Amino acid sequence: MPRGSSPKRERQYEHIKESARDRGESESRAEEIAARTVNKERARSGESKTASRTSTQDMSSGKRGGQRSGKGSQGPTYDQLYEEAKRRNIHGRSDMNKSQLKRALGK
Repeated sequence: MPRGSSPKRERQYEHIKESARDRGESESRAEEIAARTVNKERARSGESKTASRTSTQDMSSGKRGGQRSGKGSQGPTYDQLYEEAKRRNIHGRSDMNKSQLKRALGK
């Protein structure tokens, strides 16, 4: 953590690091994930002296994590599959159901 971090950011760092370790990440990788996430949040809220454009204009890490949560027992949601099909410009995607989208995307 950078010097002068608030207690809130310290707690956030520890929480993210523990979550990454629980998911099976190595200690160093968990620390990297936590540091990058906290630094990005600091930049978004104006707590850091310098910030890249992607740090301030990208979606928040909380929202992004929620969008990637479709990796559970049933896999990605219909909406996630549809958006990927749209990005890949798959023809007939609007008439497809979830299993057809999976098949078209090769999942």
